[in-house]
Amino acid sequence: MARMADWKWQSMRSNRFPHRFLGINHQGKVAVIHTRGNNHAHIVLRGGGGRPNYDSVSVNICEQHLLKATIPANIMIDCNHANSNKDPALQPLVMSNVGNQIVEGNCSIIGLMVESNLEWGNQSIPKDLKDLKHGVSVTDACVDWATTESMIRELKEKVKAVLPSREQLEIGLEKDA
Repeated sequence: MARMADWKWQSMRSNRFPHRFLGINHQGKVAVIHTRGNNHAHIVLRGGGGRPNYDSVSVNICEQHLLKATIPANIMIDCNHANSNKDPALQPLVMSNVGNQIVEGNCSIIGLMVESNLEWGNQSIPKDLKDLKHGVSVTDACVDWATTESMIRELKEKVKAVLPSREQLEIGLEKDA
């Protein structure tokens, strides 16, 4: 079990260092691609297995796994998918809860994802593409633009007093790791 747990974090540990690999360059030609590494990588909690994982207990467990693996605890919360049971009406509640966690002192949550479009919901792709409704998702159900704006404004008001003094959670990590 410990080996498997270590294996799960290898990609996040690895991406912090420079890499070289065969890829396609900006001119569309095969080339050796060089990266500098990414110290700002993050894990996304989307829920899974029929249950959400944006709650403070799930976030804390994730933090502890990351820090044990000597990986910066950078966590992004997906307000949709299993965290909202794919119900766009629940996305504002997820965001509000995450905002509360930040106000209560969480330092590992670095962002949120919202499934958003111009209009609410989703649609199947019709046989006649002229029947598509403009601004409605053809994949996952989304909150509309007005709801998105409201969610973001409410989150801003909730967290604006704590963000300026908030520090990154770096238990046992070097600052330049």
